[in-house]
Amino acid sequence: MSYRSNALVLALACAGLMRAAEPVRLEDLTAEALANNREVLAAEKRYEAARQRSAPARSLPDPTLSVGYTSNGGPLPGQGLGSNPTSNIGVMISQELPSASKRKLRGDIAAKEAEAEFQAWQAVELNVRSRLAQAFHRLHHTWAALEVLDAGKENLTSLLRVSEARYTSGKVAQTDIFKAQAQLSMLETRILRMRQDKASADAEINSLLNRAPATPLGQPESPEPEALPLTVDALLARAANNAPELQRALAMIQRGELGVNLARKELHSDYTIAAGYFNQGTMPAMYQVRVDIPLRLHTESRQRPALNEQVDLLAEARHNFEASEQGLQFKVRDAYLAAETAWRLRELYADTIMPQTQLTVDSGLAAYTSGNADLVSVLNSVATKIDVQEQMHEQEMNYGIAVARLEEMTGVQMTRKDSK
Repeated sequence: MSYRSNALVLALACAGLMRAAEPVRLEDLTAEALANNREVLAAEKRYEAARQRSAPARSLPDPTLSVGYTSNGGPLPGQGLGSNPTSNIGVMISQELPSASKRKLRGDIAAKEAEAEFQAWQAVELNVRSRLAQAFHRLHHTWAALEVLDAGKENLTSLLRVSEARYTSGKVAQTDIFKAQAQLSMLETRILRMRQDKASADAEINSLLNRAPATPLGQPESPEPEALPLTVDALLARAANNAPELQRALAMIQRGELGVNLARKELHSDYTIAAGYFNQGTMPAMYQVRVDIPLRLHTESRQRPALNEQVDLLAEARHNFEASEQGLQFKVRDAYLAAETAWRLRELYADTIMPQTQLTVDSGLAAYTSGNADLVSVLNSVATKIDVQEQMHEQEMNYGIAVARLEEMTGVQMTRKDSK
């Protein structure tokens, strides 16, 4: 292989390593999920199938072609043709003619059902987005928590070495070493559990992306959380026009109203027109035109119950809309409160508690090294620092999960540029 070829291979390898080292972005994962997730694709196809029903519903029924004969003197075609006036060979075409208003209503009903399926598709997309975002935030939390736990492990290891040195010099009892070792062992169990959580988040994301469960993901990009840009009332106001759950329920109300109108029109009969030509051999040809009109003699047992059914279905759709609206109000307020609480706790941990615990750890380590503090207080301060750091990242995760839930329920993107 030439020098130039070697250089090209090396450059490509370096480029591949650089790409592999790039953090995983939620936007890229979302685009891949919407393109490959089977739930989303199935919902899209349900909508596409429903869209095909409107045009046939508006169309006239297919005409009927009838071909036959009437014979005299025998069962074969043409027997008695030209000698008997009732013998003939003929053709007839008939066409059912529902009223134009009925056909339009049937088409409009199919269109509203398709609109409801479109909203169902949008709901599936938002659900996949939300589940992916929540899994992404859980994955990011595991990476951040593992960094915290690894740093805490280094602190405890350093403290163990100090304890061993002080024990060797006879300044402390051997119990100090055992206490530090016990803290290290407890920390190892937390690291193992967090690695399990990381593997679970990896598998969930791969499942949503339609990838193999064991596909490596890499480190997620650190999110830059923003405070909630909308008040809960403003968010609910926008949800009224954006939430797929409400829009689907509204489409079903409109479909129910159209169904009632169609059922009322079904109280009146349609008719069928038929025309035929009959060849009678040497005798003059015979022509026939006929109009068939069904008689509504059983309206009370057929058409009236069908109308009542549509009225009840419309009432059901209205109740479903009201239930969805009430349920959405509660769920949005609950998720909004969770997001607000997580945001405030995260700020409290970052701005106040973290600096305080760091000062406590630094002063405790220095005091223990110089023999002015006992090991238990230092171990407690190190453990507190680890807990506070992990809880801060956990609140960041909780905030991201709550925002993802809000976006799913309301159909509103909770970013400043999208919330204007």
